[in-house]
Amino acid sequence: MKKQPTLSVYEPPLPPVINPAEVFRYLGYGTNQPDQASYTLFKRCVEELSACVRPKCVYTVIPITVMDDYVKLQGCDLVFQGHDIAAHLKYSSHVVMLAATLSGHADRLIRQAQASDLSFGLVMDSCATAAVEQLCDDAVTTIKRQLSDCYFTTRYSPGYGDFPIEIQRDFLKTLDAPRKIGLCANDSSILTPRKSVTAVIGVGNKPTQSVSEGCAEC
Repeated sequence: MKKQPTLSVYEPPLPPVINPAEVFRYLGYGTNQPDQASYTLFKRCVEELSACVRPKCVYTVIPITVMDDYVKLQGCDLVFQGHDIAAHLKYSSHVVMLAATLSGHADRLIRQAQASDLSFGLVMDSCATAAVEQLCDDAVTTIKRQLSDCYFTTRYSPGYGDFPIEIQRDFLKTLDAPRKIGLCANDSSILTPRKSVTAVIGVGNKPTQSVSEGCAEC
């Protein structure tokens, strides 16, 4: 019988700090400055999100064997298929598997905002996106402190490049994410709650050069 990975849950004491620059970037402002009405709406969304979300992450660190077009995780049946994920983890000896969610409270708040006013809904959705990305960044910072002698790649998620999104359910099962943080995937491999992220980060004993995070390329 294979030994189950050791799982850790990260549950921040405070909601993620939402960066207004990221939110307005998602909204397509580019280099333009938001007007006062837009910024007031942003602050309202941040207040409402911060009051209701229940951010949580679960993660594990697993040794890996990297081949040309797949990555085998030692001690479990999971295999990461694809040239891109193999290239991303080429110089890594271990991988961090991470799943993060703002909870279903965020999804409900977004739906309510969208039903109330289109602009309100768009800003709320963008604030939630920025919040879950910041949650991941905060969790990775915690992991890096725990593994302070190691080097890390950037985050890389199922669905980037040729890393199949269909791995979501097995990914979440390995992390016991449905039970640990209430995160599941439907038959189309879409995460539920929607404002959630799964990702891998390579860990090694020397500096690595890896492909960029998907969102950084947008």
